[in-house]
Amino acid sequence: MKFLGIIPARYASTRFPAKPLALLGGKTVIQRVYEQVSDVLDDAYVATDDERIEAAVKAFGGKVVMTSVHHKSGTDRCYEACTKVGGDYDVVVNIQGDEPFIQPLQLETVKACFNNPATQIATLVKPFTVDNGFEALENVNSPKVVLNKNMNALYFSRSIIPYQRNAGKQDWLTNHTYYKHIGLYAYRVEVLREITALPQSSLELSESLEQLRWLENGYTIKAGITEVETIGIDTPQDLERAEQFLQTLKG
Repeated sequence: MKFLGIIPARYASTRFPAKPLALLGGKTVIQRVYEQVSDVLDDAYVATDDERIEAAVKAFGGKVVMTSVHHKSGTDRCYEACTKVGGDYDVVVNIQGDEPFIQPLQLETVKACFNNPATQIATLVKPFTVDNGFEALENVNSPKVVLNKNMNALYFSRSIIPYQRNAGKQDWLTNHTYYKHIGLYAYRVEVLREITALPQSSLELSESLEQLRWLENGYTIKAGITEVETIGIDTPQDLERAEQFLQTLKG
């Protein structure tokens, strides 16, 4: 199978404008993401709507494709990029452009989901641990996912599911394995084409989680388990933490 990596990268961001071009350890964030994934997949492109990002990617020798400014999601941008790149790829991997520490093993875990020919969409989950504490579990910015016995997603939510009716909250993480959703997606090319044509769904609008549109329309999402904690960059403060984390890796 052939895997195409697409890294959507927008210049405009409410919380952190020009985030892909922010420097992290002397390299732009988008360069660090690209370098983490380019050797693991058959090919990789940055998909952007901004000429400044296009120029930056070309400057470090990366591949880039220009896409529309009107996309509402990274998935839509991925599909346009896929059609422009062409080629005979089987699976498109959507890598967030603000995850500079994504690990090759995480990509390999997602790729392995497609060893099952029935897999339509794949993503990653990470178990919450007791050490994370209840505060991490109830964080609405950290979506949770419930899985069935076949490791397919039943539902994603910003709320804590399941609710343990007969236990105190201090025991929830001990009694049950809760999974945090890691926002890395991979789709068979034909499935990507289909899901980008779907209108927004009621569940998606309620939770502001795009993947619920796919579940609501009957698609299956296979989950691979990772133990690696990623550090996403949403704000300038996150960039400072990422810089500190980078120094610990070098140290």
